[in-house]
Amino acid sequence: MLFIGEKVGNKSGPKVDIAVDPLEGTTLCARDMPGSIAVMAMAEEGTLLHAPDCYMDKIAIGPGYPKGVIDLDAPADENIIALAKAKGVKPSEITAILLDRPRHADIIARVRKVGAAVSLISDGDVAGVIHCAEPKTGIDIYLGIGGAPEGVLAAAALRCIGGQMQTRLVIDSDELRQRTEKMGIKDPKKKYEIEDMVKGDCLFAATGVTTGAMLQGVKFGKNVIETETVVMRSLTGTVRRVHAEHRQLEKFHLD
Repeated sequence: MLFIGEKVGNKSGPKVDIAVDPLEGTTLCARDMPGSIAVMAMAEEGTLLHAPDCYMDKIAIGPGYPKGVIDLDAPADENIIALAKAKGVKPSEITAILLDRPRHADIIARVRKVGAAVSLISDGDVAGVIHCAEPKTGIDIYLGIGGAPEGVLAAAALRCIGGQMQTRLVIDSDELRQRTEKMGIKDPKKKYEIEDMVKGDCLFAATGVTTGAMLQGVKFGKNVIETETVVMRSLTGTVRRVHAEHRQLEKFHLD
């Protein structure tokens, strides 16, 4: 895992910011459950939010809605009703995705109060946010608290494929407050939108580790390892899927 501020590369190319999660959904992978991925985002130097390793409150929806439909500071039930109105459906036809955590009990109760469906995931909130922008998943909105670095990665994906997202860092200790100040975050209560977390042109890539709704997992053959990767770019809105075969070549030894 790279640490924030770490410099990598041979210093001969353009300067860029990168954000990585080598294994998003470690528990999913360890238990051979669906949906673990390896994720990276890349953008021009100084354009990615240097999010500390802490929690982040998030709300996200896919593309095609007027700006301002959702509000991080509004109760979950109000956001569901507003989204349903913008979509032209009843709240009962909206599905919200959340991490299955005790801290989300109130949000879940408010979502169900207006008749909306709840999809709970054990891990993997980068994919959870992306699902909002993929019509085939049936997911309309992401709600709840997850990791801050994962929030930046998810914002990079939405910048490429469209959508809305609002976040706020959860700064709940003096030590964390001091650490964020050293990282240049002056307002710990700031509400971030996608453009605040990812500016300019960016790339997003994710490779499946275990098969899930978004990507096929790694498949091990006799001499071939197969992977599936999705690559997105914000400048063009292009989404590419790369099915790769990694061959185990014979090693030749010279006497």
